[in-house]
Amino acid sequence: MLSNDARILRGAAAAAVPVGVVAVIVSALVAGEKGLIGGLVAVAVVAVFFGLGFAVLMRLTRDRPQLVMTAGLLVYTVQILLVGVFIIVFRNTTLFNGRAFALSLLATALAWVGGQVVYTMRTKMLYVDPQPSVPAKERKETPPGKTGSRDGT
Repeated sequence: MLSNDARILRGAAAAAVPVGVVAVIVSALVAGEKGLIGGLVAVAVVAVFFGLGFAVLMRLTRDRPQLVMTAGLLVYTVQILLVGVFIIVFRNTTLFNGRAFALSLLATALAWVGGQVVYTMRTKMLYVDPQPSVPAKERKETPPGKTGSRDGT
């Protein structure tokens, strides 16, 4: 993983963790034990799905940087679909409070994506390779004081 990628991942996690902690505490206070479990499951779902999604995105675009936008949209769409499938599968569960789960998931996921966007924008990543158009060996150096005229004088 490149240092910029690690910085973006840390930034996304740094934005999501406090929001997730607050969501779990509020869920526990409002809905009791079932709310606590729902909040914890929501934070775990966001950490797993969005963390793995970011790892997949970095793997897909490591050798092909021109695919970043397409791959990013694809990974984000798959993440949202998987979260939707998870919600549908556990819709009628009695293991945790569904409303606490949903609100915690929404808040934490939005914080993750927001942190990812902010840290991506702050990262100074070059989108082209800074290579000279003419390699250094082929360039003819003009000595100081010479104008470089065609007739060689």
